Amino acid sequence: MSTTFRAAVVRTPSGPDAIEIIDVPVVDPGPGQVRVAIAGATVNPVDLAIVAGGFHELGLIDQPDHTGLGSDFAGTVTAAGPDVGLPVGSRVAGLLGGFDRDFGTYAEQLIVSASDIVAVPDGLDLIAAATVPLNGLAAAQTVDLLGDGGGRTLLVTGAAGAVGGYVAALAQDRGWRVTGLARAEDEEFVRGLGADFTATAVPGWDAVADGAALQGEGLALVRDGGLFVGVRPGMAPAAQRDITVRAVETRFDAAQLTQLLHATVTGRLPARVHATLPLEQAAAAHRAVAKGGVRGKYVLRP
Repeated sequence: MSTTFRAAVVRTPSGPDAIEIIDVPVVDPGPGQVRVAIAGATVNPVDLAIVAGGFHELGLIDQPDHTGLGSDFAGTVTAAGPDVGLPVGSRVAGLLGGFDRDFGTYAEQLIVSASDIVAVPDGLDLIAAATVPLNGLAAAQTVDLLGDGGGRTLLVTGAAGAVGGYVAALAQDRGWRVTGLARAEDEEFVRGLGADFTATAVPGWDAVADGAALQGEGLALVRDGGLFVGVRPGMAPAAQRDITVRAVETRFDAAQLTQLLHATVTGRLPARVHATLPLEQAAAAHRAVAKGGVRGKYVLRP
């Protein structure tokens, strides 16, 4: 067995060219931990922000050597520490919280708490499963902030995007009359979620779920006294016109993630894989995501 494994990190953030693949010592999982051989790790906008140095400049990352990349993943348990009942060979998916850490999911393996993973259902490919945790949980928790719709109207901005697509599907289960705002070429996808569709942003909605992070522009679409839920924690636009303003702060929730994975394997939620790339092409994946317009996720595989 090798004594090291490969991981993608950034030492001096300056964009995709700053991503390095380094060798990291293999360690055994401690009490309550497991080692996961990663099958796929998803590229998310937060990763691009880390590589660009945005969080470093704000003082939110303080790593003396390097910063690890990647938050959500799927893979197979290869070792378990004491007090872990999960057997070796289990297929799992999970989410790492925060971003001020020297390790991440862009790696061949990962030591993670057993409380931060759930089982991937039979029939769901691990690459597809890797796309679910961060965006699926963000969407589910956005819907929690929306609450029950009771037949009220909801506009989901960025409804063809990773978070917005999930919100458009899940909010219907809570009684919202959902309309997705997206580009004209995305109409078929949005309607396939069971939502109505518009390519033109007009005001007057009972609520807006701002998957596109329009911020103030999204708030302007809410009727007086309505509800706005954003996706940028700590950066929600200032309330006005008696609008209730909230912002989702995505957290790991084992029960929610289990439900999301089940909804994916049954086809209730779409599997959003755009392409898979080898780990050493992480920079190329970042450049592609930065261009925008990608439908589905880039997944890195070791």
